[in-house]
Order: sequence, then C-alpha cells, then structure tokens
Amino acid sequence: MTQQTAPLPRFIIIGAGSRGRKYSYCLRALGTGLIAAVADPHTYKRETLGRKYIWRDAAPAEGQSFNDWRDFLDYEVDRRRRAAAGEPNVPPGVDGAFICVLDEMHRDVVVGLAPLGLHIMCEKPLGCSLDEIMDMYKALQPAQASSVFSIGHVLRYSPHNIALRKLLLEDRAIGDIHSVVHTEPVGWWHFSHSYVRGNWRNERTTGPSLLTKSCHDIDLLLWLLCSPLKPGSGDPHLPDTVSSTGGLQFFKKSRKPPAAGDATNCMRCPLRDDGCKYSAKNIYLGPRLRGLESGNTNWPVSIVVSDIEDYPTPSAQRDALKKALSEDYDESTPAADVAARNWFGRCVFEADNNVCDDQFVTMTWPETAQGPAKQATFHMVAPTTKICQRHSHFYGSDGEIFADSAHIRVENFNTGKTVTYTPQIEDGGHGGGDLGLTRQFVTAVAKVKNHGWEPSKAQNEFIGCTLEEAIRSHAVVFAAEEARLGKKTIDWTSWWDEVVARE
Repeated sequence: MTQQTAPLPRFIIIGAGSRGRKYSYCLRALGTGLIAAVADPHTYKRETLGRKYIWRDAAPAEGQSFNDWRDFLDYEVDRRRRAAAGEPNVPPGVDGAFICVLDEMHRDVVVGLAPLGLHIMCEKPLGCSLDEIMDMYKALQPAQASSVFSIGHVLRYSPHNIALRKLLLEDRAIGDIHSVVHTEPVGWWHFSHSYVRGNWRNERTTGPSLLTKSCHDIDLLLWLLCSPLKPGSGDPHLPDTVSSTGGLQFFKKSRKPPAAGDATNCMRCPLRDDGCKYSAKNIYLGPRLRGLESGNTNWPVSIVVSDIEDYPTPSAQRDALKKALSEDYDESTPAADVAARNWFGRCVFEADNNVCDDQFVTMTWPETAQGPAKQATFHMVAPTTKICQRHSHFYGSDGEIFADSAHIRVENFNTGKTVTYTPQIEDGGHGGGDLGLTRQFVTAVAKVKNHGWEPSKAQNEFIGCTLEEAIRSHAVVFAAEEARLGKKTIDWTSWWDEVVARE
C-alpha cells in the first residue's frame, strides 16, 4: 500500500522586494513549503519573483499573481465562496502569508487579512506607531485559536543566538546574569543608504530608527532576559525601568564639508570622488564597496535601479544608475513628493532625514520570583566598519560571555577556564536567522495543517514567541523613544498599564 505524502503548506508572498525575495529563497531552499502566489504592484518585481518561484516559463495561472494585497483578499473571499458552493475546478487556496510590504503598509495588510484566518508571518517592525501595532494586536487575537503568527525577529532563529540562549539560560554557563552590553554596528555607508537616503530616513513616515532598524535587537534582549525558559510556560521577568539617550548627531547640514559648497547632489558636487566617502558615486558606482564596478547588481545597486540586471551591457547599466543618482529636488519640489520616494544621489548632509544615528537604551529588572535584578544597555551606532555584525558582553555571577557574530567565548570564574564556541552558520541572511525563522514558521503551519496540532502548541513549540511577546518588544521601543524625547526614565509596569493594557 502506497503511503500518501502530506501536502506541503502553501503560501503567498505579499511584497516582492528584497525581504519577499529572501523568504522565497528560504522556502525553496528548505523544500518544506510551496510558494503559490505573489502580490505586488511593481510589475517587474512581481513577475521576476513569480517566474523564479511559481509559474516558471509559463503564464501565471488563476490565483498566482495579484497587483495588490486587496486583489488577493477579494479573490480569496470569492474563491472560498465558489469552493463552498461546490463549483468545479476551483484552485486550492493558501495556508499562510509572508507579509513583506513597506513598514507603513503592515497595519492595513494584517488587519485586512486577519478575518481570513491565515497563518501570518509579518516582516518587522509590525507597524510604524504604537496605535498601528495595537490595531494589529486586536485584529489578530481572535485568530489565535485557529492560526499561528510570526514576526520577522530573525535574530531569535540564528544558530548563534540559539546556542547563546542555551548557554545563558539552560546551561547557566555564567550563573545569574548581572548585566549586558549589546551593540548593533549599522555600518557607515549602510546607514547612509537606508536611513539617510532610503526608505527609513523619516520617522514621520516609517518610525524612529530604533524601531525600523533595531526592534529585533530589543526583542533579542527581552528573549534572553525576560521570556520564560520554555515558550508559553511561566511568567516573564518584566523590566522595571526603560531609559534612552541619543539623536541625529552626524548626518545633518552642520557637518557638511565646506568644500561641497551648495551642492545637494553627489553627481554635481565640486568635491572629487575621493573627497567624500559618502559620495553616491563611490557607494553605488565604484569598485570598493558593493558598487556596480565591483560586479554587484544586487543590494544596494538593485534598490536604486530595480531592473538593473535587465540592461544588456555594463555600459547601459552604468548609464541607468547614473541617471537615477542624478535625480534631485529643490525648494520648489512639494514636500509630499520629496517624502514619497528615495533620493539615492542626494548629499547625506542635505537630506530630509531625521532619525537617530546614535542611540543608547538602558533597561533594568527588579529582583522577583522570575529572576534576580539585572540591567542591559543597547547601543545602535551608525559610523562603524562592521555592518550589522552585532556583539554582546554578558556579565554573570560565575563568569562572563563575549559574543560576536561568529563566536561565543565563555570565561568561568570558578574554574578559570575559557571555552570558545563557533556555531555553524547555515545561511548568510542574519547569520542563518532568515532561514531559521522560515523553517520554524513553515513547520508550525505544517503541524497544524497536516498533523492536527492546536495552533497554540505549534506557536510555542516552533515559533517560540507569543503574540503578546511581539507586542511587548515593540512597546519597549516606543517607551524608550518617549524616555529619550522627554529626557526621563519610564516606569515600565505603570507605562504598560496606562498606554498598552488599557487598549
């Protein structure tokens, strides 16, 4: 008798940009889920992802390609109606969705899709404001009984951080944790690309950089210092206070080199190409970083010209990139038009950015039944040589741990011994975190779909993060911003009860 193979979970990718492509790659690499559909208004991005992962050399079939998530929603509601009515040849639907649209769209997509009861993985951050996030929380709560939810906090799922958590909490390699100093070095030119010229430069549209860049660092610290050892069991060790300092220190007009004069665009700047390391010509066209002359047509070049690979010759690619970098605005350009798009050729000292490029966050914990007193400091810093290669120092009662992005060094006070661990990196995306998150989410969906698991069990066993935990780590970000702007210290319990719990 032939044993039947359980059907693979089916997913729609909503948003075919860099994160949508990354999760699609991970899905295919794992082979445990099927990419069944894509939704994106950008024809090139949608069709490129679709041809690579869904319809290949054929034309897209019914239910595979959508211009917008709302088109998918309308289609899926009608598809379910047709299937319920017993109509023939109704295509199968999807089990879940990877939501990878722009941050400012997350709220509408999640709230809009929530009534479908799909399993959802939403890229971080959940939303751009606490109000948006609370809207999503309310919309998702009823679906918790029938579906799993994951947030793109990929740092939880890298082999490195899984090993680190085991050493700290299960093995108690340094005893009780006394304090932590954790740093995210963003990278000098990476910050200028994404947070001065790019999508996340203006907190009025996408939120502060602590949210858009570092919410998963705050989540990582809470996962290590706050969450119960086993997901879903026991109470969290909640913080006592949250405080923060920082601001926009470098990428502003007062720091502009005098020799640049009145130039607002790198392509027309009087400085020589080697006169400013932030020159768009150096970053996107040159050979030293990841510019076109280095042979790179992926990020960040593809962010400037999305269809760069379709140009037939290197010369044509260079001309297209130079044209895009030459685009600029002036005083006559409506502010809404400036904010509506990116300006990658813009002088970094003349941009409309307003997010912090250097910030500290400090959290303290009281001594309770859930754990001893401790504190943690997080530092997000822009001008660094390392790009997102985080490093942390944990100080404990029996030793200390230093962890960078490759190694974990444990020094034990009692034995005097030092042991260094080098966890295997499965994939380049966030140290394997992208692949790990995809694996855990798809496995959770498969357990519900094919093995009769309760969604709450799959959530705890494989996602390892409850919806409330995802909300809490975002809430800490907004508490830290309130503390920074108000130059004060937030009492966490009172703030949560007043600002979040009352919602």
